[in-house]
Order: sequence, then C-alpha cells, then structure tokens
Amino acid sequence: MNIHEYQAKTLLKGYGMPVLEGRVARSSDEALVAARALPGPVYVVKSQIHAGGRGAGRFKEDPNGKGGVRLVKSPDEAEAAARAMLDHTLVTKQTGPAGRVVRRLYIEAGCDIKQELYLSLLTDRETGRIAIIASREGGMEIEEVAAHSPEKILNQTIDPALGFSDYQGRLLAEGLGLRGKSIAHFTKVLRAAYQAFVALDAAVIEINPLVVLGDGGLVALDAKMSFDDNALFRHPELEELRDPTEEDPKELEAARHGLSYVALDGNIGCMVNGAGLAMATMDIIKLEGAEPANFLDVGGGATKERVVAAFKILLSDKNVEGILVNIFGGIMRCDIIASAVVEASREVQLNVPLVVRLEGTNVELGQKLIDESGLPIINADNLSDAARKIVAAVKGARN
Repeated sequence: MNIHEYQAKTLLKGYGMPVLEGRVARSSDEALVAARALPGPVYVVKSQIHAGGRGAGRFKEDPNGKGGVRLVKSPDEAEAAARAMLDHTLVTKQTGPAGRVVRRLYIEAGCDIKQELYLSLLTDRETGRIAIIASREGGMEIEEVAAHSPEKILNQTIDPALGFSDYQGRLLAEGLGLRGKSIAHFTKVLRAAYQAFVALDAAVIEINPLVVLGDGGLVALDAKMSFDDNALFRHPELEELRDPTEEDPKELEAARHGLSYVALDGNIGCMVNGAGLAMATMDIIKLEGAEPANFLDVGGGATKERVVAAFKILLSDKNVEGILVNIFGGIMRCDIIASAVVEASREVQLNVPLVVRLEGTNVELGQKLIDESGLPIINADNLSDAARKIVAAVKGARN
C-alpha cells in the first residue's frame, strides 16, 4: 500500500525525521489559507499523487506549462498555482500516458538548500536484511544514477540482531562528503527512518531529495512510503491513510473478494489458483507471442462467488480480448471449479474467447461438465495447449 508525501512526512516526523512545515489543500481557497499560515517568503505547491517525477511531469490540460511541483513567492501565487493543478491530470514517467488526476496539494514552506542527497531503505532480498541506499545525486531517479554512475551509490545492510548503529551513519555520511554537524544530523535521519521502517512494517522508505541546509542541518524535502500489505492487519491506523482514488478500482474490488489481483498491460486475462502457477501461466502466454492482462490468483478454496467476481473483474478491463483459466484441482476438485466457471460464464454473459485448462482431482468430470455446458468454452489438455488455443482464439475473434 502506498501513501501520499504529506502522510509519509507526518509518520516519519513522529520518529524524529526533520521535515518542513506544510499544509494540505483540496481547493484553491485552502491553498491560499495554507500559504498564509506558513512563514514564507517562498512556498512550494506540490501535487499529491502516488507517483514520482511530479516536478518534471506535465498536465494534459497544459502540456507546455509547468509541472506538478511549483515554487511560488506569495500566497496569491500559491492560490493561482492550485487552480492550475487541482482536478487536472498530471502525466509523469511513473503514471504512464493516462496520468493521475490531482485531487489534493501539499503547500510547504521553502528552505535554503545547500546540497541534495538521495536516501532510501528497503529489504535486501539477497541478505534478508534492511538495506540503506544513499547517493550524492539527490533529486535524480536512482535507476539513472545506477545506470550511469554506479560508483556514486553507497549502501549498508543492518544486522537485525544489532539494529542500526551510529557508525553506519557516520560511514555513509563521510562517503557522501558531509562534514561537521551534518554528519550527526544525517545519523539522526537514518535512525528515524530505520525505526519507522521496522515499527510500521514498511516495504520502502524513499527520501529524494534529502537536503542539506545552509546551516548544516538536514531535512526531508520529499518522502515516499509503501507498506507490506500482509502486515496491514497490525496497523489499522495505516489502512485509514489509503486513498482509493489513487488505486486501480479492479484491484480494490479484487481485495474485497479476497482475490490477489494486479493489472498489467496485455490482452489475455488470466485466472489461476496459486501464485507460482499464475507466474508460469503469464510466462507461457508471453512465449506464445501475447501479453497477460493481469495476475489473478483465486486461491486454493475458490468458490462460485469468487469465480464470478474474478470474471467480472477480468471483463471490466477493456483491454481483455480473451481469458485463460488455469486451475490445479487439489484442495478444490476440478468438477467444482468447472461448475463454477460454467455458471459464472452464464451470469456475466461472457463475450470473449475462454480457454480452460484443468488438472488434478476429478479432471475428467470437470472437462465433461465444460463440454456439455453448451457454452463456447474451449477445453485444453495442458498449459502449452491452453496458451496456444487462447492466443489463436483471440486472433480469430479479431478477424
């Protein structure tokens, strides 16, 4: 789960992270009031969407205009910027061409920036430990730095038995070229970020840029946080920060039915039970020259209600031109799955090709139910056969 910048800063501030004073605004009038409450004389008006690259982005309504982060020099200018940004669609590298509608802004006080740094915490999959990534190239996308100047990226992994140690902060600070009291301030920033990461079951904390001020202090000028969905049951206070308008409606509907769903860019909808089987299904669709439209795991105990919900979600994606159902009947028998698929197809008035591959308990009975359903559902003998048939069926439907 992702949250907005201002929410991340509020959380991190509670653990000792230095942040600038700011106010949330959902209208131009609120932006004016917010700016008047800040010290000035410089203010920053920031679009709040779940995507990076906001400053370099452009609004669909004004592609040649300014981006989603604007420096202004008076409350009146903040109000004008808010009018130009709110309810408009911001397109960045991370949003894709569709962009995101800006529904709220963060009005923040300006500051005296001496240097910009990059800082993030994430889980290192190789060591199973929390890793600190830092770079002198603040304000840039870390992927670009890694591609062109990998020597400028520093990292430290944290022993979970010992936790974060000050010497790690000093080591990174010196590698970043910090001097004097900035080293102590940087160590404080790292400790705050680490404590927040552990306490809140975070998946990623990214501060880009982390700026060094003219007086040597540090402040998080931007902040992004995402959280491990599997740990959210421990954090109801984080669930309250969810912004449904920033999430795919299909993914929200899937979560409501206990389905694991991730939207992709392809045209073949997939309904599978088991994450590993889902990954294999997507791979073989690509091998046959098509692209999967989603990852959808209905789980081992799929019911008719779940299957119907899954079909509705798949068909709500306008890019889906065909559906491949790939089920291994272990916990759930194949005949029960087949019956659910047939009933679901009738209920949703299926209008795209559907290929079903069943394997496991009562597979022959399940295939018979599909064959005798009277519906144009195509049985497949194995996964390769299923992938070939759905790709061919989609091509045939186009013609």
